[in-house]
Amino acid sequence: MTAEKKQRLSLLRVLGPMHIWALGVGIVLVGEFMGWNFTVAKGGVFGALVACWFAGILYSCVAMIDSEVSSTVASAGGQYAQAKHIIGPLAAFNLGLFLIFEYSMLASADAIVVGAVLQEVHSAFNTTAFVVLTIAFLTWLNYRGVHTTLTFNFVITAIAFVTIILLLFGGEFWSPGKIIDTKTFYADPGGGALDPKAPYGWLGFLAALQFGIWYYLGIEGTCQAAEECRSAPRALPIGTMSGLITLLIAATITWYVGTGLVDWITLGSSAYPLYDAALNTGKQWLIVALFIGTVLSCLASANGCINDASRAWFAMGRDQFIPRFFGGVHPKYKTPYRAILFLVPIIIAFGYTGLLDQVITFSIISGLLMYAIMPINIIRFRRLYPMDSIRRGYVYPFHPYPAYVLMLFAAGTFIAIYFGYWKNLVAAMLFYLIASLWFVFHRYRMVDRSKLYTMPWPRPKGY
Repeated sequence: MTAEKKQRLSLLRVLGPMHIWALGVGIVLVGEFMGWNFTVAKGGVFGALVACWFAGILYSCVAMIDSEVSSTVASAGGQYAQAKHIIGPLAAFNLGLFLIFEYSMLASADAIVVGAVLQEVHSAFNTTAFVVLTIAFLTWLNYRGVHTTLTFNFVITAIAFVTIILLLFGGEFWSPGKIIDTKTFYADPGGGALDPKAPYGWLGFLAALQFGIWYYLGIEGTCQAAEECRSAPRALPIGTMSGLITLLIAATITWYVGTGLVDWITLGSSAYPLYDAALNTGKQWLIVALFIGTVLSCLASANGCINDASRAWFAMGRDQFIPRFFGGVHPKYKTPYRAILFLVPIIIAFGYTGLLDQVITFSIISGLLMYAIMPINIIRFRRLYPMDSIRRGYVYPFHPYPAYVLMLFAAGTFIAIYFGYWKNLVAAMLFYLIASLWFVFHRYRMVDRSKLYTMPWPRPKGY
């Protein structure tokens, strides 16, 4: 009877590489449709390109590190579960919170953007109603099952990616100056006006790094589905690395068509830059395509965010880092339904604010705090469990240099955030500090420490 109960309460192992790709790219691709363009406001056209490739290097390190650890620690909660086994409970608690707020804020931003796009189409459109209806539909989808959720994500993410390619060809990139007019938009206006290429010099390049992260933010969420993969050692590395390659291609195309079709002032403040780019081509079919692409990318991102945030909350509940109630699994659909339903009001509340850059910034800060801990995690992992001590699903190359690069790049991006949003940075740090104190002095005594470590590993080296 006990065995049957445990089986009933387990998450289903139904996901393959396609679903992992859909989860990672689905969450992140919306960054090509909105948010990245704030790099142009900070650093100009060239600053935006530097931020794009700088963040690409950062996330290459993130993807490689995550693929090794998550394919070995194949458990719901992703980075939370990794830190629980490798660093300790306090680090795990904080990583769990970072994940939850990173993805919850991103889902809120998605709802804000689609509301803004639809209001552009018809001024009488009620954006508040759309925020609620969108999140409600995606919550229902996640509630019913992970396989259907991520299959749906695969389809709408693929369509959204195709619309970016359509914009490149619709802009007739092979004929510079005809539609994509980089010569006009990159030209120095003279007369003391700001140069669109680099309006604030190297300081602007540094400030742009913050929003360069938006091109790729969330790809690390693929490891949240580790426990639901048919074969985590195969699905996670293939899905994550192929997803990163997809995003690197999409980000470079996005920068080129965006800066070549929209002047830098308009582009730097737009809520839907690629849709604006399509409007400037004058091609109706392309405008319709990018409208569809923007909406679908936001839906895919919010859908994946609900999936990932709920898995982190569920894993923390199962370990009693928060009330055990949230570790419940639906008896029929085998989903963490209580965690899913709990996060919905939070996502809707932040979506109501309409403050896109503020919501994005809090998501970015939460993600960066996680990236700052990831290098410590992988270095300690390799020291405690050398290569010949346990079986790994994937081994990332050039260790420990990617970890050091990630540390350096994360530090540089924190400096960039300080220049533009220091109040947000201080507020976020205070919030996580207070949460840590609550965990240490109140919640930790309720945790059953004998059940925290679930991996069948040998005694760590040095212990």
